[in-house]
Amino acid sequence: MTAAQEDGKTVEIEPGLIEEIRNRFAHVDRCPFDGPRVFFENAGGALTLNAVVTKSAEMAAIPDNQGRDNPASHALQSVIEDAKRDTRIFFNAPKGQIFVGESGTELLFRLISAACLGSRGGGRVVGSSLEHPATRSACDRWSHQTGKNYFVAAHDPDSGSVDPEAYLPHLTEDTRVATILQTSPVTGMSVDVAAIAGAIRAVAPDCFIIVDGIQHAAHGRLDIDSYGIDGYVISPYKVFSRHGYGLAWTSDRLAALPHDHLLDAPNAPWELGTRDTGAYATFAEVVRYFEWLGGHFTASADPRARIRAAGEAIHRHEKRLTDAMLFGTGNLKGLADMPRVQIIGGVDNPRREGLVSMVVDGETSEDVVTRLRESGIRVHTRKADHYSGNILRPLGLASCIRVSMCHYNTEHEVAQFLAAMRDIAAAPIAKGHD
Repeated sequence: MTAAQEDGKTVEIEPGLIEEIRNRFAHVDRCPFDGPRVFFENAGGALTLNAVVTKSAEMAAIPDNQGRDNPASHALQSVIEDAKRDTRIFFNAPKGQIFVGESGTELLFRLISAACLGSRGGGRVVGSSLEHPATRSACDRWSHQTGKNYFVAAHDPDSGSVDPEAYLPHLTEDTRVATILQTSPVTGMSVDVAAIAGAIRAVAPDCFIIVDGIQHAAHGRLDIDSYGIDGYVISPYKVFSRHGYGLAWTSDRLAALPHDHLLDAPNAPWELGTRDTGAYATFAEVVRYFEWLGGHFTASADPRARIRAAGEAIHRHEKRLTDAMLFGTGNLKGLADMPRVQIIGGVDNPRREGLVSMVVDGETSEDVVTRLRESGIRVHTRKADHYSGNILRPLGLASCIRVSMCHYNTEHEVAQFLAAMRDIAAAPIAKGHD
C-alpha cells in the first residue's frame, strides 16, 4: 500500500501496525466462551485494552482511599488528578470539570436534571428524535418536573442523522436546555455538534447544551473546546476501558448550578461518595493508548497532537472497512450489490462512523444474527423497542442487524463477514417470510 506522508510518517494503519494494535486488546479474535470469532459488536461495547485489564486489577487490590494522611492515599489522589489532566487533553477541554459516575446514562440524567432544575422556570427543552433514550427520557422527565415544554426535532430517516435546520423551528429565546447526540448507535451516522450548538446559541445564548458522545468516543476526533457546549458524557466501556463507570465533562457555568452533593462539602463536588480510583486510572490508559497510536502518524511529541492524529487515522481506517463492507473486497461483492440487503442511512453516506446497519429481505434480523454467529461473526439485532424504535419505526422496520467495527478490525475480517452474508443473501427465502 502506498500511503501519503504527514511529518514524515504514514497516515494509514498498515498491516504491521494493525498487528501491534490487535496485540494490545483482550480477546481480539477469540471469545472466552465461544472460541474463534470476528468481533463486529463494538457499538455494544468495544474490546478492552490489556493495559486496562492489568490496571483495573492493580487498583482493585489497593485497600486505601483518598483523603487520608498516608503515602497510599496521597498516591491515589495523584492518580486521579493525573487522569483528569489526561482526560482533558483527550477531550480538548481545558476548562470545566471532569468526574466519573455510575454510567453514561446516569451521568446524562444528572446533567440534564441539574440544567432543568437550575435554569429559569418555564421555557423549552429541545432535543432530536435521533437520540438515545438516555437523553430523551431524562428530558421528558425533568421538563415536566420543572414546568418546561419538551420539543423533539425530527431527524432525517433517509440519512440517519439530524442537521441544525431540524432544530430551528423548535428554538425560541426561552430555550433553557438542549441535547445533541454526536453519533447514532443505530444508524452509525455522526452529527455536526458545533453547527447545531451554534444554531441554538444564535437564538438562545444562555441555553445549557448537553451532548451524548457515548457512541462517538471510540472513533476519536473529540474536540469539546470547539463545540460551544456545556456538558459531554461518554461510557468508557465503549472506548476500550471497562464497565462500571461513566465519564462526564461540564462547563464551569453548568458545574456551578445547584446539584446533588453532601452538605458543606468543599467546592460543591459532582462526585457522590468515595471515588473509584481505578475508573480514573483505567481511562488514563485509554488516553495513553491514543497517544501511542498517534505517534505513528505525527512526529509531534505534543499529546494533543498525537491524540488528534490517532483520531484521523482511526477515521480513515474505519472508512476503508465500511467501504469494503459496502462495496466489496477482493472477489467478494459488497452489501450494496446484494439485492436482498437494505442499508439503513443509505450506501454512500459520508457521516458513517464504523457502523453498518441493514436488513435482509425475507429474513428476520434475529435469524441473520444467529446464522452469522454460527459462521463465527459476532453482530447484534436492534429492535423497534424503547432503545431503537425512534430510528426503526419511521423506516417501517421491526428490527435491523447492526454490524459495528473499530480500528482494530481488518479487511480480512470484513471478507469473512461478506462470505457469510453472500450465502445468507443467496439462500431461498424461508417459508412464511415475505
